[in-house]
Amino acid sequence: MIFQKFPRFLHTSRLAMASVEKNALATLRKKTGYTFANCKKALELHNNDIKLAEKWLNEQAQSMGWSKATKLAQRVTSQGLVGVLVRGNIGAMVEVNCETDFVARNEHFKIFLDHVSRVCAQYTELTQFDGDLWKSGFEAEALRNLKAPDGKSLADHLALLIGTVGENAAIRRAICFKVNNDLKLSGYAHPQAASIASTQNVTQVGKYGAIVAFRSPHQDEELQKNLCQHIIGLNPQKVGEEGKDEPLSNKDDETCLIHQEFLVDEERTVGEVLKENSLEIIDYQRYECGEVAKNEELEQAKLSN
Repeated sequence: MIFQKFPRFLHTSRLAMASVEKNALATLRKKTGYTFANCKKALELHNNDIKLAEKWLNEQAQSMGWSKATKLAQRVTSQGLVGVLVRGNIGAMVEVNCETDFVARNEHFKIFLDHVSRVCAQYTELTQFDGDLWKSGFEAEALRNLKAPDGKSLADHLALLIGTVGENAAIRRAICFKVNNDLKLSGYAHPQAASIASTQNVTQVGKYGAIVAFRSPHQDEELQKNLCQHIIGLNPQKVGEEGKDEPLSNKDDETCLIHQEFLVDEERTVGEVLKENSLEIIDYQRYECGEVAKNEELEQAKLSN
């Protein structure tokens, strides 16, 4: 009788073990995003211990990522996205580049852009300063050296991204804002794939981005969004000052923000809209993915002389 039950016990044990392995495989794949074959191998090597398997997978991916990053380093990265993150009195705008628009639309790429934006915001949050506004730019090398919450540098995370998407990628630049007292921040990225109910603590992504520091007794999110859209669309070179900066005779050539025709209402200038809404723009920054920044223009000028 005992021997009759023994084969049934073995069969049941095998089914239970197969179920455990299947669940572990599904959990690991969902958690890491790695391929079925790699997850299966990792679990086999570590007796279905998900934590050890995940650690091994990340180490392998990091190693392969750095190897691929080295091989692809000379490839041109002319595509990419701009990320805009505003969280209370902190704002960060980041540009990350890749080789093709196809990869720029990849979810892994967007997640990485969000990650870089949040690391920049984290460092900005630690900044102490006197006054109303602090603004600082980060160039590529400084960004690569920033540490993420897991202790790894953004360069390490970038290598992982390159290993995942199979293209060269680069963290190009970032600009960070922090405001005190009665100043506020607003940000916008264009174009957006879908409407966002609230932009607070959400990394917006697009080919263009803008962050605006302003003073106002009101909280009109639609107006703030429209002003950011205007800055993206008309690319003013400065805010301007009434009585000091005179408007140009040809409105199409106007580069002073307060004298430009408002993008959403050409019957009024931006200056008139600001007055009507008791809003004062203190500073702003605009990014266009792939544009030549002023510091790069200066560098190119030095090389040509």
